[in-house]
Amino acid sequence: MGVKIICKNQRAGYDYFLEDKYECGLVLVGTEVKSLRQGKGMINEAYVVIDSKGEAWLQNATIPHYDFGNINNHVETRRRKLLLKREEVHAIEKKMATKGFTLIPLALYFKDSLVKCEIALAKGKKLFDKRDTAAKKDVERKLRKGQFE
Repeated sequence: MGVKIICKNQRAGYDYFLEDKYECGLVLVGTEVKSLRQGKGMINEAYVVIDSKGEAWLQNATIPHYDFGNINNHVETRRRKLLLKREEVHAIEKKMATKGFTLIPLALYFKDSLVKCEIALAKGKKLFDKRDTAAKKDVERKLRKGQFE
């Protein structure tokens, strides 16, 4: 079947230096999956937290109500559990504690009818880093078009 992207965090590469990427599953209820199949969902403001039990949680991700749902529809911005292996969680915790990384979601997508989330360890960029990145992209764009003098 392949991969069908639901939503991406467009600003992640602009606001953060992205280091290690991980693919993980999500624990969802039925109306959330149906809403995601309609292509709805936002992870722009979302982040990932690891609690004291060693479980990863996706916070502040918005999955809108399913249009044809009833009174038992899901809560839009509830926290959702991420399915990662224990070794991966420990490695992530260690890096977050020592190097000051943040864990952010990059994309939500369907992979063979399962909802997956791509997360990354990220370090925040300063304003001058953002300007530098924008300048490099501008030069690359001009080189590709052949407009550079």
